[in-house]
Amino acid sequence: MEADTVKLTLPISNDRDHIQGQDTAPVTLVEYGDYECPYCGQAYPIIKQVQNKLGNKLRFVFRNFPITQIHPHAQHAAEAAEAAAAQNKFWQMHDNIYEHQEALDDNHLEKYAVIVGLDLAKFKKDMHNHAYAGHVREDFLSGVRSGVNGTPTFYINGTRYNDSWDLETLLETLRSTIK
Repeated sequence: MEADTVKLTLPISNDRDHIQGQDTAPVTLVEYGDYECPYCGQAYPIIKQVQNKLGNKLRFVFRNFPITQIHPHAQHAAEAAEAAAAQNKFWQMHDNIYEHQEALDDNHLEKYAVIVGLDLAKFKKDMHNHAYAGHVREDFLSGVRSGVNGTPTFYINGTRYNDSWDLETLLETLRSTIK
């Protein structure tokens, strides 16, 4: 299978995915990311800039792809973001984790939970019970089935994007997709 024909296998769903932007946006960017991955950390502000520049023309979806073999805190960070999602604070936690990527141990994740205004007792219980490990695994497996083999991996309107994700290149590709 050629890389440029790799498709997203799990359709985007408002019920399970974390989405910023409208369903009617002409372009959808999906990221499979790992909270401890330094490249995902570099991509994070670029995605923010792209969202800012494209506004309502872009729908952004984030899915978890923790590479636990090299990132020991990635799984728990993903579970923390999902626990925050259960309290309607996914994007706040997502941003906080990426903005403090160098400190992702459980004590710091609890600190971020407080910062974003989560019910800390519920958060701690969810983390202790790995309440959202299944969701993280579903994301991961959907990524594997979609050809993800590293992070960040992006899909534009369901097709894998293999070019550079520097601001200019990504923005130009997304704009050309909108036309």
